Amino acid sequence: MASPLTVSVVSADQEVWSGEATMVIAKTVEGEIGILAGHEPLLAILAEGEVRVTQDSGTRITAQADDGFLSVENNTITIVARNAALV
Repeated sequence: MASPLTVSVVSADQEVWSGEATMVIAKTVEGEIGILAGHEPLLAILAEGEVRVTQDSGTRITAQADDGFLSVENNTITIVARNAALV
């Protein structure tokens, strides 16, 4: 089994969600991107929209995020947004 992703979703003033996941889907200015374990390093600008996190159990966490960026490195995904909240 592949290593899980370590995911953090933060807004300007608080951590919105953090934990392990098997997949993250986010909307960037280039389009929607899906990230699995082993993804190459990436830095992308977020577009206003949903960030969907799928946990190992199959549970899906959804956050609304805008004005920020997404970083991927060594199975760690950091999503930093000016505004972010769970939906």
